[in-house]
Amino acid sequence: MNNNYNKETTTTGGITFIGALQIAFIILKLCKIIDWSWFWVFAPIWIPVCFWIVLIVIAIIIASLCK
Repeated sequence: MNNNYNKETTTTGGITFIGALQIAFIILKLCKIIDWSWFWVFAPIWIPVCFWIVLIVIAIIIASLCK
């Protein structure tokens, strides 16, 4: 017999602050409320990605220098 009643399940989900900000910027751009370039409208996506890429590159450089 399978006793699954003691197992705990957790779920995460929903929208993050960055996701909500991105949706807000896109809606404001499409409604012509803001007159930003699409480059800045999508900044909530590419700025964190660039940040993590820079951190990874720095970690690789430090790791290669410490050998």
